[in-house]
Amino acid sequence: MAQFIIHTKPSKLAIAIACAALSLGVSTSLLAAPNSIPAVPEANTLVTAESPRYQPTVYPDRVTILPGTNASTSQQVTWRTAASVNESILQITVAQPTPGLHLTATEHQGSFVALETPNGKAHHHRVKLDNLTPDTLYAYRVKGGDTWSNWHQFRTPAATFEPYTALYFGDAQNAVYSHYSRTVREAILTAPRAKVMIYAGDLVNSRDGIHDDEWGEWYDATSWLSAWVLQVPAAGNHEFSSDDNEPLRYLLPNWTAHYKVSGNGPASLSKTVYYTDVQGVRYIAMDSTEALQSNEHAKAQAEWLEQVLANNPNHWTVVVHHHPMNSVSLGRDNPPLREHWQPIYEKYNVDLVLQGHDHTYGRDHKAHSLAEQGPVYTVSVAGPKMYLVSDTAQERMDRTGEDTQLFQAIEFSQDQLVYRSLTATGELYDGFTLVKTASGKQFIDEQPNTAERRCENPNKPRPHRCWNGTDLIHAPAALKE
Repeated sequence: MAQFIIHTKPSKLAIAIACAALSLGVSTSLLAAPNSIPAVPEANTLVTAESPRYQPTVYPDRVTILPGTNASTSQQVTWRTAASVNESILQITVAQPTPGLHLTATEHQGSFVALETPNGKAHHHRVKLDNLTPDTLYAYRVKGGDTWSNWHQFRTPAATFEPYTALYFGDAQNAVYSHYSRTVREAILTAPRAKVMIYAGDLVNSRDGIHDDEWGEWYDATSWLSAWVLQVPAAGNHEFSSDDNEPLRYLLPNWTAHYKVSGNGPASLSKTVYYTDVQGVRYIAMDSTEALQSNEHAKAQAEWLEQVLANNPNHWTVVVHHHPMNSVSLGRDNPPLREHWQPIYEKYNVDLVLQGHDHTYGRDHKAHSLAEQGPVYTVSVAGPKMYLVSDTAQERMDRTGEDTQLFQAIEFSQDQLVYRSLTATGELYDGFTLVKTASGKQFIDEQPNTAERRCENPNKPRPHRCWNGTDLIHAPAALKE
């Protein structure tokens, strides 16, 4: 069995900044606000230096189920153990009410990659499951060191279109367990039978501290859902890093260790660019980080995208990538995406383009080159890092928002796509319905008659930010008895 040793290291820039701060006697664990408000200890996770929380053990954790190209017959399961576990074994059976699942289970063997972090040496296992039966409930478990995970269940998608619900999340990134977790848990209470969970990048921060702690919190926040509900992630810029002597960002090994995606994208970008068909809906994950730092990669994805959309028998089409086609936040713009990708989205009349990155909410349904209704572009944020909406976005977009953690429930039916954006407390913030008719698509705006939310932080950390995201975990209560 092949073994790949991957090491993670902090950015040279981060080390330089930390050394400079220490030489001046400044604590790198404090955030000093610009307007003389009391400093708040900075933290990106709940983990303390004295008590490590996410060291790998013989017990399997971070179990994840990912769709293959055709999710009704092919899926992949990944999980983590300590490096002492050298076998990647999964048992699976058609689920039955009996506890004797092992009596009908078959055993599958896969492979692993090794990843060493400050939390220790780990093996990240993956087993590919092919020849599954569509619309069938399966039970499976994965092996650790002389032990097993609990039994998980998943239902394969039907071979043809059937109505279902998907959940879409913008950036989690900071304070993932402390603050993002309530968003994802409110989402599953809202749509308990969701078949797909879509992530528009920046799942974690990957800039300071122990990156593996952030991934540990990501899986704690998502909990059992990552093993039961198909995960469709797109990589964001915070899944990448860079060094001073190499300004181009490179994909961090934590991404490929946890997410072994279907690999049907362009050869040079197959770790992040892919598509999957789930019960009559084609999901296409694009890598906007690579596109923005390389015109060649932007074009390569555009050429691949054209082929994927030209040969698309599905009823609905959803594209997900991190950077927005039209930015919502102050001081941001991504012209290469409009140059290379937007004409293709509109040529093939993609239904939804789901995005993140701007730490705000924005929704735009105005087609640029189509007389009929074209793609609907949305930007959302699920975690606590919050920016401010630009004047341009307020003028252009149908609905915007600041200072609001959100999730989106998307209901697919034969003739309608119903989109609802809800707050972490369950209130409707935005909504619309796409209706397919013989003459084309009709857009029905169903946003609530409520004011757009704006930043309520009286001490903004920067002129363009409402919250940093790292300034919340240890923030003191405003009132005391």
